[in-house]
Amino acid sequence: MTRVLTQHDEIRQWAVARSGNPAIEDRPTALSGHPVLRIVFDQYALNAGENQYGDRPGGLDLVDWSEWFVEFDGQNLGLLVEDERPGVLDDYFEFVPRDGNRRG
Repeated sequence: MTRVLTQHDEIRQWAVARSGNPAIEDRPTALSGHPVLRIVFDQYALNAGENQYGDRPGGLDLVDWSEWFVEFDGQNLGLLVEDERPGVLDDYFEFVPRDGNRRG
């Protein structure tokens, strides 16, 4: 089963329990639209800072939770996660519209 998280504290607790960190993917200036939100886990989060020097377009910036939640709320998103199972910390998630319709 899955559930959709929208409360900031609940999302932060879910991510932190899995060593997740908030990040925003830079969009090339030619592309319009919202920044792409990410939650990065473990080693990937440590390596994400290497992209800040512009060595590849669309780098990933680790941000603080408050900045991430401003964008999350601004895009009216929810975080779809798997229900917790005893002894398992599944890090699967998907961003979905809060109105319940899946993005396609």
